[in-house]
Formats: sequence, C-alpha cells, structure tokens
Amino acid sequence: MPTDTLQSPDSATPTANGAHDAPTLKGSEIFVRALEEEGVDRVFGHPGGAVIKIYDAMERIQPSFDHVLVRHEQGGTHAAEGYAKATGRVGTVLVTSGPGATNTVTGIADAYLDSVPIVVFTGQVPTHLIGNDSFQETDTTGVTRSITKHNFLVRDVNELATTVKQAYHIARTGRPGPVVVDLPKDVQMDEAPFVYPGEPGLEGYTVPGAAVPSQVDRAAKMIEEAEKPLLYVGGGTINADAPEVLTELARKANIPVTTTLHGLGAFPETDDLALGWLGMHGFYHTNMAVQNADLIMAVGARFDDRVTGDVDEWAPNAKIIHVDIDPSCISKNVYADCALIGDAQEVLQQLLPRVKPKDTTDWLAQIDAWRAECPPYEYEGSDGDEIAPESVVEALYEKTQGDAVMVSDVGQHQMWVCQYYKFGQTRSHISSGGLGTMGFGLPAAMGAAFGMREGRDLDVVCVSGDGGFVMNAQELSVAARHGLPLKIAVLNNNYLGMVRQWQSLFHEERFSHTDLQPTNPDFVKLAEAHHCVGLRASSPDEVGDVIDQAWDVDDRPVVMEFQVPKEEMVFPMVPAGAASDDMLTEMFDKEKMADK
Repeated sequence: MPTDTLQSPDSATPTANGAHDAPTLKGSEIFVRALEEEGVDRVFGHPGGAVIKIYDAMERIQPSFDHVLVRHEQGGTHAAEGYAKATGRVGTVLVTSGPGATNTVTGIADAYLDSVPIVVFTGQVPTHLIGNDSFQETDTTGVTRSITKHNFLVRDVNELATTVKQAYHIARTGRPGPVVVDLPKDVQMDEAPFVYPGEPGLEGYTVPGAAVPSQVDRAAKMIEEAEKPLLYVGGGTINADAPEVLTELARKANIPVTTTLHGLGAFPETDDLALGWLGMHGFYHTNMAVQNADLIMAVGARFDDRVTGDVDEWAPNAKIIHVDIDPSCISKNVYADCALIGDAQEVLQQLLPRVKPKDTTDWLAQIDAWRAECPPYEYEGSDGDEIAPESVVEALYEKTQGDAVMVSDVGQHQMWVCQYYKFGQTRSHISSGGLGTMGFGLPAAMGAAFGMREGRDLDVVCVSGDGGFVMNAQELSVAARHGLPLKIAVLNNNYLGMVRQWQSLFHEERFSHTDLQPTNPDFVKLAEAHHCVGLRASSPDEVGDVIDQAWDVDDRPVVMEFQVPKEEMVFPMVPAGAASDDMLTEMFDKEKMADK
C-alpha cells in the first residue's frame, strides 16, 4: 500500500539483487533522494499538476538542495544554463507536463547548440494515458529528441534512480549537453526500494580522453614547421578546464590566440599574444591573421558559420589541427589535416612537452601592422548629448577590471561586450551563441549569481538590449526575492538594433517592424515594480555616476538604463556568406553592399 510519509531505513526491504536492504519509497521521494545523492545543490523549477507529488515530497523531506521558483519555465532553463556555465556543474530544471515542458524547449535548444550541461525533468501524464491527448499531455521526448544529447521516458519506478544517475553522467561528460527526463505521474506515485547506483551503467557510452600519440607527434611537427601559426580557441576549452595548459602552450610557442564568443576568458585578453575574437564581428587584425595563417590549431571549436563566413574562402593558406572531444565535429565544416580527438586538457598536456619555443616575431609584427591599420578599440565616442554604447561597456570594464562574470543577451550589445570588455579569467563570459536567444541574459545572469554563492565571489553583470530584456523581465522579481546583487545594464536604443543594422546595410533602410519605442516600458519603473532599483543615464556625464550608484547596492538587483542612439552600428562586420577578409568598417561604401 502506498504511504504518505517517507519511510525510515527500519522499513527497508531487500533490493532486487539481494545485495542489501534498502528503504521502500514512493517515486517522488526516490527522485528527491536521488538529487541529493547526485550532489545537486539548486533546482530551478515551477510546479504543476504532473509534478505536484514531487513538490509535496520536497516539502515533507526538506532536502539538502535549494529550489528556486522561477516565473517562467524558459527563464528556468536559461538560469540553469547560467549556473552551469559559471560553475562548471550541471544545472537542474523541474517543470510540469504540457506547457511547462514546451516552455523549456528554447532553453534546451540553446544548451544543445552551446554544449551546456543541464538536466531538465518534466512531468508527464500517467503512463496508461500517454497517447490519449490527455490534459496537459505533450510527447516531450519526441519534441526534444533533436535538441538533446539524450532523453528518457521513465516507465518503471524501479528504473528512476538509475535514470537520474545516467542523466547527470551523460550531461556532464564528453561534449556536455542537455538531457531531458520525462516523469509520468504514476511513476512518481509507485513504490520501489531506493538504491542510488555508484556507476551509471551505460554500456557502449564512452568518453575520449587522451589523443592518439602518433597524431600528437604529428601536430607538434606541424607547429614546429609553421611560420604563421594561430590558436583558434572555443568554448570546449573552458568546458574541459583547459585554459591554464592552453595559456602555457601559447606562451611557450609564442603563438597568437584568437577566441570565439564562448572561448572568451580561455586566454587572458590582456596578454600580448591575445588577438581578441574572430568572425562576423571580430577584429580586423584577427580576421586578417586567420586569412593569412599557414597553420590554425582549433581547440574546442566547431568552425561555425559566424566564424568562417564563406567556408571555401576561409583560411585558404592554413593547414588545420583540430582538437575536439566530439568526433562528429571533425572535418564537418572545415577539413582537419590533423585530428586530435580527446579531452582538450589531456590533449594539450600531451602536446605541451612536445612543442618547442618558436620565433614568431615577424608574424606578430605583421598582425600588429593590421591592428594599426584598423585599431580595435576605437569608435567615434560620446558627444555632448548621446551615449556611445561602446563607452558603457568600457565603463563597466573600468569598474570591474575584468573581475566579474559578464552575461550578455543577444544583439548589438552582445557584440560590443565581446569587443570592448577584456576577459581575464575562465568562466567569466556567458552568452547565447548557437541559437542566438533573445531573453537569455537576465535569467542566465540570475543562475550565474546563484552559482557565485557556491564558491566564487564575483560580481555578475548583465548587459542587455531593450528588446531582449523585456522578453524575460519577469525573472527580476525572483532575483530580488533572493537578494541577488545583479548589475543589469540595458542599452536602450528603442529599436531591435541588430535587425535595424541589417535593414540599414542590406535592405535600403526599410526599417520594417523594428521600432520598439511605442511599446517599450519605462525601465526604471519596471525595475521598481519588480522590487529592484532602477537608474537611468541619458547623457555621457551620467554614465559613471549611475554605475557607481549601482555598485553601492548589494541586497537586490539594479537595472541601469543607458539611452543610446538608434543609428549606432557594430563594426567591423563580415557580411553573411562573405570571406573573412571582406570586412566592412565604419568607413564603408554603401555601393559595396549592392550585391550582398
């Protein structure tokens, strides 16, 4: 007979293998205990009918982990992403069936494309009702199959604890990614002996470690022979906790380093070998280095189209070494002359003693010449009336000196953060890359701020545009409820700025449905309505004062609105489908755009 309370060990019954006695628990209780055994310290969730048994079990058990009640399930998944990226641990989400599950889809897809380890637990109707179009029923495993590393539908309570173990193991190992576990309501109510397995027991699931030694030797020889080498570093380097050995390798061989959006922080941006980021809005000298290199060593990067542009014209003179833990990424977009399949940290540790110091003086001088031709940190600046958005990012850097976790939403401001904030440490930049999800910034910053409570003591700063910020502004109340001292900078140009830029450059300034001024809120009042502090800067001389005031607040989020001009554009820019050295700068000829 089912019981209403968690049984004590005295009521234990033998396990199926008879190895030892174990308490018989309801599925909902098994779930809670399994999360405790897995070492989960925080769950982002929202209750509903299909998970009400789990929420009841949490109230009765009072588990060791904390639960954060988010105001929207999408916000919960982004919060779990921010937590995971800031801490390196797996983020956890718990939602109900139907709309609860479907509201997580954007966050799951975002985590999948950006290799973020999260586990999303979704409620489901009872197993005997699956397929009957029951109330709040959705084929969650079917919906998420193409955007998860793996997913499970638990049909037997005896499999629940093992499934939880497997879900976290899959999410965190190899190339990280999201895992979905669908939990029918009757499984939560059924009983079984509770034993949390020590091992996941996944036959056939293996994770690469060290690379093939002969390939490592070959890579070392290629580096030795190269005259214009370049390290191209992606987020996989950070996932593998490899920045330290990467930095040692770059300095030993005097190889310049360029980073992707997710690779920012893997190598100190203040180092003489740092070139900044590359690709569509990368620096001029960086993209020119890519196009003229004779060897590119990619570490934990996947050669996505925002980096390569016209792949047939990308790095035409370079041989490619590709270090990646995911074999499916090798030669998928760009052919790899030497593939080092394995954990980036282990592979770089294999390679380090085999690499000799190199004289790259001439190569670095050439890159410096390109840097002088189009200086990376120059812009027109603020005039007496208008705030240059770049100046806000620079002011935030001056305030933090790089000692912060910077979370950016998606749009022009995201590009300016990558260009003007100098990242000096790992896991200090969090953003949505592959999916480009507007509305990501605030909830991800909230998740990162919760993560900072678990060990790292860094300010969390969110930079957003007015368009993206409104999409998940409801999570402000959650951050305020928990006293998170988030610093949120909203660069408000009253437009969908990046879309407006494309409309200006490529669509003859037909600004179709990108004007947000008629529907934008008063951001100061919006912040105050959510129990936060709201501040506004409308002229350049107010920027520093607003930032200083924000840092004086330590018990709740602060929303800083910076009113910036709608005409501002992000440059350099490689038009979609163009070669990486076919860049536009601020001194561009619009006739050049005619055929783009």
